[in-house]
Amino acid sequence: MDFNMKKLASDAGIFFTRAVQFTEEKFGQAEKTELDAHFENLLARADSTKNWTERILRQTEVLLQPNPSARVEEFLYEKLDRKVPSRVTNGELLAQYMAEAASELGPTTPYGKTLIKVAEAEKRLGAAERDFIHTASINFLTPLRNFLEGDWKTISKERRLLQNRRLDLDACKARLKKAKAAEAKATCEGDTVPDFQETRPRNYILSASASATLDDTSCPLSWAKWKEEYPGGWRPPCFFLLPLNPSVTRARGCLSLQKDRKLWNDEVDKAEQELRVAQTEFDRQAEVTRLLLEGISSTHVNHLRCLHEFVESQTTYYAQCYRHMLDLQKQLGRFPGTFVGTTEPASPPLSSSSPTTAAATMPVGPSVAGLAPPGEAALRLEEVSPPASGTRKARVLYDYEAADSSELALLADELITVYSLPGMDPDWLIGERGNKKGKVPVTYLELLS
Repeated sequence: MDFNMKKLASDAGIFFTRAVQFTEEKFGQAEKTELDAHFENLLARADSTKNWTERILRQTEVLLQPNPSARVEEFLYEKLDRKVPSRVTNGELLAQYMAEAASELGPTTPYGKTLIKVAEAEKRLGAAERDFIHTASINFLTPLRNFLEGDWKTISKERRLLQNRRLDLDACKARLKKAKAAEAKATCEGDTVPDFQETRPRNYILSASASATLDDTSCPLSWAKWKEEYPGGWRPPCFFLLPLNPSVTRARGCLSLQKDRKLWNDEVDKAEQELRVAQTEFDRQAEVTRLLLEGISSTHVNHLRCLHEFVESQTTYYAQCYRHMLDLQKQLGRFPGTFVGTTEPASPPLSSSSPTTAAATMPVGPSVAGLAPPGEAALRLEEVSPPASGTRKARVLYDYEAADSSELALLADELITVYSLPGMDPDWLIGERGNKKGKVPVTYLELLS
């Protein structure tokens, strides 16, 4: 493996520097380049889109597959890029158990025949559920996953790069600020004349050869002062102190200040050049990130289309379930417990806020041929007249399509007149609407007082 120690040390140093800078920004000890308000709004909208997409994705997976173990298994197969094995739905498993029970208990008995009929309906419901899960996974879940695993990862990567560019830009700004402050300080010190008449020992320098630098006549006053302060003629072990000539000190100070000033000027020029480069890179990365964030609007449009497809597939699924249960109830001739004197509907109307409940509990009226007594089947409607006890008004709860000429077709929310005849099936009434007359199922009506 090609292991570059210098590059690793350099990257570690950059990481540590940025970490320190980021911490100082959090505590307000360093300046931070702020993004414009529009850019901040784009960032907030992107984060919100990502968070809600994750929640919707997880809850939709729970809706389609309530079993957490099965969801984990499907996740592993997906990560391994292998085909998920076909799994029996709960409806299909129930149909299998009912069919086996009917075979063992006797398929010719009433209970066995009913089990067989219900098993066939549950099998169809299971098949419809399988189709719904497959369609919803392709049309709805897959686009959401593609966004989180594709587009969002790209956006996150560019945002991290933008954050690094911003830290580099702020570091360059701080470096330039320090260089200018040092340059100004050096300029101020160059304009100040030092006091060379000070006689404290700190104004003397150490020298290894006094005669090579200055003689005794170079500064007689200071030399005399030196003798007064050190009358015993004390000398350091290796060096001895010599007073500096003010003119020599001034010349040396000017040369040093000019050299320092030139160094700081070069440092300022270098810092300004680095700042320009950092600003250019930051602006370029900000533009790239902005374009990706503005693409969230296209993501919303795509998710909206997928949402419409999900609703359409769900509507198809529930319509199939309703149709299968409608056929089953007609075959069984059984209804939910609704009685003639009931003033509240046994099932919510179709306009209820829960279409799933309305479709699942929709009452179905039986055909006259299947449930009417033998004597009633030959009943002639033109000879029927209202009883002496009177009639009642009823509101139709659901649309009903007449199975034959002896029944009256109904429309939801219309008012009809109903009455019962002696010997009629209690689940049926005679309904009249204008000059039309026919049998109507009680479960489709709300009798009014």
